[in-house]
Amino acid sequence: MYRAAAEGRLPAVAVAVPCRAVARHRLEYGRRHGQHGDLWIADGPPPEAGRDRPVVVLLHGGFWKAMYTKGLMTQLAADVMDRGWAAWNLEYRRLGGVPGGGWPATFADVSAGIDHLATVAGRYGLDLTRVAAVGHSAGGHLALWAAGREKLPPGAPGAAGPTSAVRLCGVVGLAPVSDLVEAARMGLGGGAVLRLMGGPPERHPERYAVADPAQLLPMGVAQVLVHGERDGAVPIALSRRYHEQAVAAGDHTTLVELPDIGHMELIDPASAAWAATVVHLRRLLG
Repeated sequence: MYRAAAEGRLPAVAVAVPCRAVARHRLEYGRRHGQHGDLWIADGPPPEAGRDRPVVVLLHGGFWKAMYTKGLMTQLAADVMDRGWAAWNLEYRRLGGVPGGGWPATFADVSAGIDHLATVAGRYGLDLTRVAAVGHSAGGHLALWAAGREKLPPGAPGAAGPTSAVRLCGVVGLAPVSDLVEAARMGLGGGAVLRLMGGPPERHPERYAVADPAQLLPMGVAQVLVHGERDGAVPIALSRRYHEQAVAAGDHTTLVELPDIGHMELIDPASAAWAATVVHLRRLLG
């Protein structure tokens, strides 16, 4: 660990879509509402001669609620693309307004969306050996969970079977909801965890056992947690707790604590928080 330079409802974020949005491809990974994503790829050959582009899977936050969409990550997608990587800005079924959101559909969607990269890798020149996930807030929960899919028992939503073609080489959680049991106890998001899981851990321990990243440790995947000390939506104590558990379990895990940083600055590509994130993302993507 090192230091670097609204409960329930997140503030709105203005998103300016740049002219280079023409490089954004809308792709569907399923037939249900919400099962789609935007693949951002710069025009021209990959920056590394003879190699396909690495991929950054972006998972937005918003306490898994339908009112928040992948639009939250649009600016990060453009920044990722400008760095020569491909950005897969993934949407998924959410709570309220999107039929089927929550357990187990949200988890099944994220896994299906990541695995869909194998279907389009040849067409867009994607390097499936260098796929990292970056998730913010509730999306950070989903990113960490996706890194642990190989720990899931057969039949669990999102379980990585022998036919799953995409394995994450690393994951970055930006103020992630990394421990569902603790987040449920704290009442984060106005009880959003209980809505996601259909009830508290005491009622559905079998669900939490396969949906909670903290219960999937060790994952065997490099993990980076980036968290602002002034975060009022997801307290930094959650990342500190998870980091201790992950290290104790033997996972290669880094915690970046950012003084004077809140919750939403983490998804601002012009912020020092994102600059700190990119340093680790470059390492994960090799």
